Formats: sequence, C-alpha cells, structure tokens
Amino acid sequence: MNRRHMLKTTVALAALPAMLASVARAQGTAMTPEKKHAEDTKKAGSLSLATSRVAQEKATDPMVKAFAGWEVAEQETIADILKSMESEGKAEGALKPPSDSEVEAMLDAEGKATLDKLKAASGAEFDHAYVAAQLDGHRKLLAIQEEYLKVGQNRERLSVTKLARGQIKEHIDHLQMMTDAK
Repeated sequence: MNRRHMLKTTVALAALPAMLASVARAQGTAMTPEKKHAEDTKKAGSLSLATSRVAQEKATDPMVKAFAGWEVAEQETIADILKSMESEGKAEGALKPPSDSEVEAMLDAEGKATLDKLKAASGAEFDHAYVAAQLDGHRKLLAIQEEYLKVGQNRERLSVTKLARGQIKEHIDHLQMMTDAK
C-alpha cells in the first residue's frame, strides 16, 4: 500500500512541471511585473503630469509654480522613457512628451475627478489642493517603484526605477516642506 502511494506521488510530481507550463501558457495574457510596473507608473504619473500642466498656469505661489514646471519636465521624460522601453527599434534622444489627450486617456475616474477639482479651484485654494494631490500621487508612485524593485527582472527597467525612486523621495520631501510652510 505504501509503495502504491509513493508511486502515485512520484508520478504526480513528475507531471507537475508540465502542468505548470500549461497553466503559464494558458495565462499568457497575464501581466508581467514589468508590464504592471509600466501601467501603474503611467497611470499615476499621468495624473501628476496633467495636474502639473494645469498648475503651470494657475498656481499663484512661486514655489508651487516652480515645482509644477519641474514635475512636468520629469513626468514627460518618464512617460517618454516608458513608451520607448515598450517599443521595438532604435532608441532616440529626442524627447516626445505625451499630448494632453494621451495623458487624460490614462486617468481613471478618481484621477479625472482630481483633475476636474483642480481646474475648478483658484488662488491659494488651488495651490493647497495641487500640493496635496501631488503629495498623495508621489506616495503612490513611490509604492509602485518599491513594489517593482522587489519583483522586477529587467536590468534596464530596474535601473530606471531606482533613479525614479530617488527623485520621488526628493519630491515627497519638497512637497512636505511646502505643506509644512503653510
């Protein structure tokens, strides 16, 4: 009896790799860590970019306006890098920032509501709401980067993620200082 049980277990264990490979093929549409990282980063980054483009025009505080300019430049660069990493062919040095319509297409319902709220605000109310939205968004971006650094496999994407993480941490500190100064 014990021998039969051992034989069945051995056969089952021998078949396991083939079964797992079959499941993996069936789930071929499953999102890889790299794809999830790119999608999550683009989604959170698009909100940051959209609100910062608005802030370049509407911010009244000089520090808020300056931050918005830096954020636009950074998010346009990150969006271009992520798009480049997904495409085949020769890399280019010219920056190709996403259009407003491309950015807004990446926003979920919550992001669209945040953007609409900011577009409706003005003066010090706008500045405060923008900084709060950026602080929240940067915390989300940091969590996305930290998660990918735990599971990522692609050397170039990991390197870009490490650089992004450092910038995000600096921005959180800067935003927190602007919040504390009010």
